[in-house]
Amino acid sequence: MSESLPEKLEPEPAAAEAIFGEQLPVAREYARHLELYGDELGLIGPKELPRLWSRHLLNCGLLAPLLRPGTVGDVGSGAGLPGLVLAILRPDVRFVLIEPMERRSDWLRAESARLRLDNVSVLRARAQDADLEEPLDQVTARAVSALRTLIPATARLLRPGGEMLFLKGSGVEAEVDAAAKEIRRFRLQDVRVVSLGHGIVHEETRVFAARVDGPAA
Repeated sequence: MSESLPEKLEPEPAAAEAIFGEQLPVAREYARHLELYGDELGLIGPKELPRLWSRHLLNCGLLAPLLRPGTVGDVGSGAGLPGLVLAILRPDVRFVLIEPMERRSDWLRAESARLRLDNVSVLRARAQDADLEEPLDQVTARAVSALRTLIPATARLLRPGGEMLFLKGSGVEAEVDAAAKEIRRFRLQDVRVVSLGHGIVHEETRVFAARVDGPAA
């Protein structure tokens, strides 16, 4: 039986230039590093390479315009999706990448240095245990957990008026309904689902957005 050939990195889509602009060379470098080390370090599966740009990098990059200057925490950063992608796109924003696994935390530190991202720091911790010097202005997450779990874990990290921005799939409305108790408990305001990328990518990105009004009830 012949061995299967390794998967190849997806050719760069035309939308990459529209999303990354002048930061595209850095995004290309990051994609190349994921191709080289992602499977070996358990960051991404080998079957993700043929869709790395369209499913992961572009998906994360679409979130960048929703960020404000300040400090953003990315919970469960893993391979750096979306944290490193957003740090590439928004050098005017400070990022704290929060990741509990040592191997992935080491990767995030090393990759930030390779990409020369001086707006990134890495904290090895779970979101519910993270000890931050200052509250966050915004918090992001992707493929971490359902909203009913993610909201309690991240609300404590935000300052009053801080914002949650969670990348979600097509079932986000059902997640919002299931998290109604948590939304009330943590006094979330301006709760909405935002669709990004219309006319730019084939499949739009969906984001759960909400603002923390104050301490949990």
